[in-house]
Amino acid sequence: MKNTRIGIIGAGPSGLAQLRAFEAAEKKGFDVPEIVCFEKQENWGGMWNYSWRTGVGKYGEPIHSSMYKYLWSNGPKECLEFSDYSFDEHFKKPISSYPPRPVLFDYIQGRINKSNAKDFIRFNTTARWVSFDEDTKKFTIILDDLKNDKTYSEEFDYLIIASGHFSTPNMPHFKGIENFPGNVMHAHDFRGADQFKDQNILLIGSSYSAEDIGIQCHKHGAESVTLSYRSSPIGVDWPEGVKEVPLLTHFDGETAHFKDGHSENFDAVILCTGYQHKFPFLPDELRLKTTNNLYPDNLYKGIFFNEVPQLIYLGMQDQYYTFNMFDTQAWLARDYMMNRFEIPNKEERRKDIDSWLEKNDKLKSSVDHVDFQTDYIQELINLSDYPDFDLNKVAAMFKEWLNDKSENILTYRDKTFKSVVTGTVAAEHHTEWMDELDDSKERYLIREAKEKELS
Repeated sequence: MKNTRIGIIGAGPSGLAQLRAFEAAEKKGFDVPEIVCFEKQENWGGMWNYSWRTGVGKYGEPIHSSMYKYLWSNGPKECLEFSDYSFDEHFKKPISSYPPRPVLFDYIQGRINKSNAKDFIRFNTTARWVSFDEDTKKFTIILDDLKNDKTYSEEFDYLIIASGHFSTPNMPHFKGIENFPGNVMHAHDFRGADQFKDQNILLIGSSYSAEDIGIQCHKHGAESVTLSYRSSPIGVDWPEGVKEVPLLTHFDGETAHFKDGHSENFDAVILCTGYQHKFPFLPDELRLKTTNNLYPDNLYKGIFFNEVPQLIYLGMQDQYYTFNMFDTQAWLARDYMMNRFEIPNKEERRKDIDSWLEKNDKLKSSVDHVDFQTDYIQELINLSDYPDFDLNKVAAMFKEWLNDKSENILTYRDKTFKSVVTGTVAAEHHTEWMDELDDSKERYLIREAKEKELS
């Protein structure tokens, strides 16, 4: 295996999962390949590596992260817990089920800091172009060392795309939006709700980002929040000051007109209209072409590009499960690259993909979606040696979470769950979520002696 070279594009949760998978194999005595991971940011973490910047970063590259101040987990941490690195192990005490972004980022870093992963990552390095030689079956990557302003190329036997798909905004156009006098932004560039205090905000979209940004703006003092949906509303019981309306049709100055015929004036517009799967460094014949869904076409086991299975995509699905799903994908991808998992011929792979696509097409509800992704992850676990965990209990937590949100969108983050990894019941946060205006790790982890002082 020492003559085999593996390239990884991206050191976010998926890329780090792949590094961790190889480390786990090495600890078991396996001879692992040479691995190089390329990360365009200065630090690992991908989307979780918050940046105050919007547009472009230090070296002129598009900003990757869509994170913002006051972002708290919108699902129970017990549903994303690594089975080989628990929250108990990291924090040494129970914490609540819905931590803020800095706490989750700390957890991600905790597992990887125990390893020598940094030895394999080249930071401030971006992929410009990839080619595949059909004769040699090798990939050539043209890379830019951003810090040293140097362009070079390297050759690999396998290439892993772990660059994520929540970074390139989908920007629809609405007639008259160019003349709207207030602030217009995509959710990708949203960095906090403070600037919208006392304003009337229009959010376009009915995704999780619309739901969360809308509630964040309400929590932090927006005068009103209106969410405009295309096909169907989110449909929760919104608090006073938040409402859903049919799709926007056009603007006339600061006035927005909607499909149901009514109109309103707004101070700012946030487009929560999703993201594109974008891989500008890949030629057409290697590029995954999909919308955001639970099972992208042309990926065998949701991982291996069917035309060229040495090309591996991680984390390209729409996600209920996150960190632990990336792990299960990385473990199976590792076994394939180390000749421990054999994949069938192209026709058989196509049949397998089609069977999953057929199941996907029949899904009707969010509960169906949870069950589908649970079955998918269980299959990956059955095909590898990733440490097993009780997926049925995790699925039950997801369904309880869906119900909690439906019952009260403002208080669901105050609920607690039990870890399937350690059996620990989460602690209640010292402050109810709607009253907690500080998302810092220091505030979150304050000791009980200080809680009364700070509350």
